[in-house]
Amino acid sequence: VDHLTWRLAPGERIGLVGVNGSGKTTLLRTLAGEVSLAAGKRIEGKTLRLGWLRPELDDLDPQRRLLDAVEDVATYVQLGKKELSASQLAERLGFSAKRQRTPVGDLSGGERRRLQLTRVLMAEPNVLLLDEPMAGTGREETERLVEVLKRLSADYTMILVEHDMDAVFALADRISVLVYGEVIATGAPEAIRENEKVRQAYLGEEA
Repeated sequence: VDHLTWRLAPGERIGLVGVNGSGKTTLLRTLAGEVSLAAGKRIEGKTLRLGWLRPELDDLDPQRRLLDAVEDVATYVQLGKKELSASQLAERLGFSAKRQRTPVGDLSGGERRRLQLTRVLMAEPNVLLLDEPMAGTGREETERLVEVLKRLSADYTMILVEHDMDAVFALADRISVLVYGEVIATGAPEAIRENEKVRQAYLGEEA
């Protein structure tokens, strides 16, 4: 992505949307420091604790119980003024006490994705890079996940890549639209929703 400057303030929630192949995941990898910049600088604060939900699923022991896979990261997490156990956080993300005893290998793709997010949150990041957190989830699970992230978002700076536009509009304060490496629009959710150029290029709607 050329000529893009982002200054991320604490607590900002940015949605990053665009058609497949637009460079969204590459941009996240660059922000995470995995991909080198061709030009310019990547500057991170000294207090940065990055939590990155990658597009690839974690390579976990399929025989390990879900709760054990979460506790491998930490047994407790501090969220704002609350301390939650690994089990309590997993339950917030939709895993019942019974489901927490399930082997990782028996989970659906959407459940593996939520498990991966639970593990990311257990590391107590202050910046979240979320690549398709809703992938593989049904509507009920997506709505639950959106509500959880809305409640937790005050504790994080967040950049969200997501194809579910309802989720993006619900979670983001500001949205940037990428079309094949070019940022064609940036603005508040309502401004993006009403932008004819965005509707044509990304949403596939006619003006």
